[in-house]
Amino acid sequence: MKRILSIAIISLSCTILMFCQNEKQEQTDHLVTAEGVINHIYDLVTFDANESPDWDEVRSLFIKKAVIVLRTSRDSTTIFSVDGFIDDFVNFIEQANVTETGFKEEIIRMKPMVFGDMANILVLYEASIPGSERPPQQGIDNFSLIKKNGRWWIVSVTNEIPDVAGPIPEELAEK
Repeated sequence: MKRILSIAIISLSCTILMFCQNEKQEQTDHLVTAEGVINHIYDLVTFDANESPDWDEVRSLFIKKAVIVLRTSRDSTTIFSVDGFIDDFVNFIEQANVTETGFKEEIIRMKPMVFGDMANILVLYEASIPGSERPPQQGIDNFSLIKKNGRWWIVSVTNEIPDVAGPIPEELAEK
């Protein structure tokens, strides 16, 4: 009887351990490729009504001293740290009242260039507020990433708005 109980306990322990390892693997799969990190950040900043992004998870995708440069008007850009970027996004959510509607940022096309432990990814995206009369606004993000300790990290993001900077670059244009 003790032997059967021991085997049952060992079997249960192995099952729990395998479940935990699979769960951990699923939680970090997006870090294995540069494209996975980029897809994940767009998923994180997209949220339904009465929800909010997991800002700690967003923060975990960047190196500590990452730089984000966003087009903030037709004739200016603003340079942010990761925390400054998050603070600016939170302010947008509050000021535009998108807590009640949610927010969507969807990748339209992505052009990755990966070389060794560095990557550069151009992304054409559309940002929209569900239920808004305003049509989705397109933007282009340029991500620089590095691979360190077996995973990809965002080093910098620069942002432009088509029409302000010119037409959509050939690399991201619809073919």
